[in-house]
Amino acid sequence: MRKLFACVVAAILAVTAAPTLAKTPRDTLVIAFQIDDIISLDPAEIFEFTAAEYAGNTYDRLIGYNHENVSEIYGVAAESWTISNDGKTYTFKMREGVKFASGNPMTAEDAAFSLQRAIILDKPPAFILTQFGFTADNVAEKIRAVDDMTLVIETDQAYAPTFVLYCLTATISSIVDKKTVMEHEEDGDLGHKWLRTNYAGVGPFKLRQWKPNESLTLDRNDDYWGGAPAMKRVITRHIVEPATQQLLLEKGDIDVARNLGPDQLVTVRSNPDLAVQEGVKGAIYYLGLSQKNEALANPKVRQALKYLVDYKGMEGTVVRDLMKVHQAFLPRGFLGALESTPFTLDIAKAKELLAEAGYPDGFTITMDTRNVSPILEMAQSIQATFGQAGVNLEIIPGDGKQTLTKYRARNHDIYIGRWGPDYQDPHTNADTFARNPDNSDDAKSKPLAWRNSWDIPEMTKMADAAILERDPAKRAELYLEIQKAHQVTSPFVIMFQQTEVAATRADTKGFIIGPAFDDNKYHEVTKD
Repeated sequence: MRKLFACVVAAILAVTAAPTLAKTPRDTLVIAFQIDDIISLDPAEIFEFTAAEYAGNTYDRLIGYNHENVSEIYGVAAESWTISNDGKTYTFKMREGVKFASGNPMTAEDAAFSLQRAIILDKPPAFILTQFGFTADNVAEKIRAVDDMTLVIETDQAYAPTFVLYCLTATISSIVDKKTVMEHEEDGDLGHKWLRTNYAGVGPFKLRQWKPNESLTLDRNDDYWGGAPAMKRVITRHIVEPATQQLLLEKGDIDVARNLGPDQLVTVRSNPDLAVQEGVKGAIYYLGLSQKNEALANPKVRQALKYLVDYKGMEGTVVRDLMKVHQAFLPRGFLGALESTPFTLDIAKAKELLAEAGYPDGFTITMDTRNVSPILEMAQSIQATFGQAGVNLEIIPGDGKQTLTKYRARNHDIYIGRWGPDYQDPHTNADTFARNPDNSDDAKSKPLAWRNSWDIPEMTKMADAAILERDPAKRAELYLEIQKAHQVTSPFVIMFQQTEVAATRADTKGFIIGPAFDDNKYHEVTKD
């Protein structure tokens, strides 16, 4: 009897001691992701990676493209379009029967208002549209609804057609519900204050709640014209530590982990209950060197720092599986991308250049760094190799909002950053890395060259010429020429191109990793 009792107790203990696998609801997608970079949910202002992904799942644009073949452009809110013979007038026919989440019908007036509003508000991404000659004064004339279903856009010059069309796929071109937005207008702000934390669009999902640095929750749009998604809800949790994301994924508390590092990915790949998927992104990792700093403004110092980064060492360790060495501003896969990588870690050469620049003993400098993995580990590697040449690098960590705000105000020495293309045309990166039409502190256009106070009138002219070339082969040659000059002279230490990796539960299918950050999509997700 005692033996039987002991066996029963042992069995009970064995059952209660076994780990219980949590499971997320079958109709809910739970994601762990670092979302501290979200500043605003207004498409006219969104200029950060996570917010762009939010907009890509909640707002439609006039047109879109196949994430597996970006040259395939198709209608979304617009069913069709034509381009005039002179290459300056684009006419869009809107899709019939589309309704916003509010129930209001989507019309050409909503599309015109959305583009006009983005230009009038003139937030950081506005240059994507204003580069076509649109201003607050002329936009009502140049972008207009001629009837309920017809939108006309007139550019100031005959640009390469794909350049214009790809810009209309950017986040800033998202279509908002004019009636709903204007119901919340305050002091002529076109509803901006309200839309920074609210929603007025049409897409597969709609906003339920955003808690900064905590979570972002979306609900399914059951009436979406393209068909309702399988997932009733998408919850993105702000989980900073990759190891914590891995643990939650293994336990079944989340369905997707978005920020796993090399070590975590090795473990995940060996787990039959989990899966790993990858996608090549257009994102470029770089150091921005402020030309307001006397040392960094010296061309030989800029060159020296490019020889003080252990590109291959990091590629094989802290960013293994996550990035590949790349040293030009156009990502691989873009028209005219330069794939040569002339810089390697060369301490002796860097010391020689520093001595020629008048800094034989090096100097002290600061670097603003987002306090997340793998950015922080990259910064520490760079700190170590800089130090070997006498460059004392002080790392200043902060969250995404803090570091971006300081960088955008030109108050940094060095900034370690990631730049993702806003649209799938080469001008998207040429316009920010190699173009700076006005280097004054109060400039209207504030690309990365401006943020780093790099005054480049001649290179700006080269970039301007490239967007008017309608022959793709000739355009590609122009961009190659710009990149070759940029590699040698620029205050950008371009290091890597991102490979985005997501780890999922094996039963979670259909999560899309696209080439741009607003191409990461949830609408096809299912759970077996």
